[in-house]
Amino acid sequence: MNKIELLAPAGSFESLMAAIHAGADAVYFGVAQLNMRAKSINSFKVEDLEEIGAICRAHRVRTCLTLNTVMYDYDMQLIRTILNAVKEHGIDAVIASDFAVIEMCRSMNIPLHISTQANVSNVEAAKFFAPFSDVIVLARELTLQQVKAITSAIEREDVRGVSGQRLRIEIFAHGALCMAVSGKCYLSLHEQNASANRGACTQNCRRPYKVVDLETGNELEIDNEYIMSPKDLCTIDILDQVAASGAEIIKIEGRGKSADYVYTVTSCYREALQALEDGTYDEEKVREWMSRLETVYNRGFWEGYYLGRKLGEWTKNPGSAASERKIYIGKGTNFFSKINVAEFEIETGKLKSGDKLLVMGRNFGVHELNFDDVRVNGVAAGEAKRGDMLTFPMEYKTTGTDKLYKLVPA
Repeated sequence: MNKIELLAPAGSFESLMAAIHAGADAVYFGVAQLNMRAKSINSFKVEDLEEIGAICRAHRVRTCLTLNTVMYDYDMQLIRTILNAVKEHGIDAVIASDFAVIEMCRSMNIPLHISTQANVSNVEAAKFFAPFSDVIVLARELTLQQVKAITSAIEREDVRGVSGQRLRIEIFAHGALCMAVSGKCYLSLHEQNASANRGACTQNCRRPYKVVDLETGNELEIDNEYIMSPKDLCTIDILDQVAASGAEIIKIEGRGKSADYVYTVTSCYREALQALEDGTYDEEKVREWMSRLETVYNRGFWEGYYLGRKLGEWTKNPGSAASERKIYIGKGTNFFSKINVAEFEIETGKLKSGDKLLVMGRNFGVHELNFDDVRVNGVAAGEAKRGDMLTFPMEYKTTGTDKLYKLVPA
């Protein structure tokens, strides 16, 4: 089995650090408004690329910038500005599907990955893009058998990318799925004047709908009212089959998700890939990984179209089906660097012995601990309330923007 690269999402510095500490080989992210998650996150700014590049190089993690929306003439200057920054700050690759961006990357000698928005579904399409790129992100609607046919043809025909290296294939392994082919949807634009193809999807598909016969007025009975909202993709229980498909990069969806989602999902897939390499991948470990994946945001899981299913599995309820949820408790107030101790103030709620806590911060991503590991107003205590100060050992520096949460069953 070829070594598989794990590509994780980063929609914030917290998520970036979470991905790095969870074992990602590479991260992908967007800047400004020219990425498919522009509405769902507070995107990085162009000015952040220098810091992102420096952080990732220090941790030997590759960086991929997404420029995968539909582009118009008035976007060209911003695209050039972003690509100049990519070049200047050593971002490793750009993910794109628009031919203007593809040509700019070629002319500027910037490594390019062809986005899933290009809907590459056969080897001839992959060969078409090979002179521009070294990595092709395949359409999400393919089966693993179809993926294998493409990777086998690339190996058999020795298809080379723009750098002269063998063309590599990337596929999605986990995260949200869209009812539209490769996410190309008009529903949000039609209903809300917010284009999904410009990163502004309002997710109309995730709402409940009634189906009514306009001629008779009869309402049709349907088993599931969320008839356009697929469950999330999860391949950790078929990861051996994913690896056998010949894909060399697996991608986790989730630039709009929080840092705890990024950390949990990335660490589970990191462990699963390692288990495949070690020959220790088994059903018991899969059950443990699935249990952890269920604790963070999800709409229920299925294996997507990879095993040949023609129709999707739809969600039964709106929102997340996570088995845990976060309750905000307080914020960082001080960090004592000589002894590596963080201080947080409780702004709301109460804590007691046995409570699970989660800290999110820009410098480290996420950190889990138990209430029994903290001191309250400088002493050991069995409970804490609003206004109390919590202190606990912390390897990384905390700041005033870091947040403390309590984890509770959903």
